[in-house]
Amino acid sequence: MVQISKITGALTAAALFASAGAHPGEKHDHDIVKRQIAAREHMASHAKRGLDNCASSPKAQQLKARSIARRAQVAQQLRQKRGITAKPKKFRRDLATLEEYEAINHNMTGISNYDAQTDANIIFGGNTSCILAPEVTDGPYYVTGEMIRKNVKEDQYSDGVDLYLEVQYVDVETCEGVPGVYVDIWNANATGVYSGISTSGNYAADGLNSTYLRGIQATDKDGVVAFETIFPGHYDGRATHTHLLAHMNVTVQPNNTITTTNNITHIGQVFWNEELRSAVEAVYPYTTNTQAVTSNSEDMWDIVQAGTTYDPFPEYVYLGDEVDDGLFAWIQIGINTTANYIDDDYYSVAAYYQADGGHENEDSAIGGSGMGGGNGTTNGTMPSGTPSAA
Repeated sequence: MVQISKITGALTAAALFASAGAHPGEKHDHDIVKRQIAAREHMASHAKRGLDNCASSPKAQQLKARSIARRAQVAQQLRQKRGITAKPKKFRRDLATLEEYEAINHNMTGISNYDAQTDANIIFGGNTSCILAPEVTDGPYYVTGEMIRKNVKEDQYSDGVDLYLEVQYVDVETCEGVPGVYVDIWNANATGVYSGISTSGNYAADGLNSTYLRGIQATDKDGVVAFETIFPGHYDGRATHTHLLAHMNVTVQPNNTITTTNNITHIGQVFWNEELRSAVEAVYPYTTNTQAVTSNSEDMWDIVQAGTTYDPFPEYVYLGDEVDDGLFAWIQIGINTTANYIDDDYYSVAAYYQADGGHENEDSAIGGSGMGGGNGTTNGTMPSGTPSAA
């Protein structure tokens, strides 16, 4: 079972469960968004044809076989680490548009138990397809200068349902994994608060100096990166989601951070279906989250993400009988390796983290008057008070 510290005391609780208001900063013209949805669907259709052309190639099939074997091994290791002996559960679903997912109440059907004799291909062969995920805003709370680390959970403000999230980046032209992509991950904690940000609607405990549930890692030779995090909490105005941002042409600094040559290859958000969210939020400390819930169908950005050629929902398994035994989830993201979104309106830097702590970006939506971002770089100095890589 997930070990969740029982935090008591009014001051400690106030620090962990800070902010019940809506998160500011993410404001976009809905008419423009609708036009962008149509344009990105058109682009995704072209990329999908390229993916279809290479999907049956020997290298693509070998990549799939390695993915199946790896996922089976990871799930077994996670279960052993937690001492779980109950049969794992896989929640299966059909690829469809977001509206169709919610309409058929997927994950209520096709819940299956598996044992050690079940073919791994049945459990772990299903992907969300080799998708092209369209570029979607990084939101108002992106922080540069985070540490390279696999485990982004920290001793404080990271209680929740353990989530081992595997993301595989695949070249849309070759169907092969893309190595050396450095991936930022960040999401709200169980009560809907992001670290590294201190502003109306999101007063993180420890303010700009906090780093919980944020980190960076590089993809391996198969384009795979995996993070140990928690299932994100919801907050007012957005459906439950996890942020991902991919860099290429990265230089690793001695302080375990990165600098980039101004190259942002992909910006995206991973969404979680309503059934899983409901199951997770029946568990402490999610039960203390008093912010309003926004469903997937009400959220403007997962509509951008979901379409006939891409799917924003990961596949996942319960590691044991109950959701608080932990989750293993995986998703493939098709990317154009020549793309660069450094100047895109959706790339926005809210703050940056350096040796002397966190600093607000005064040109960002929350730090100043504009929606401007930054160049996505750090100064190469060692952040203070940051946990070592795990």
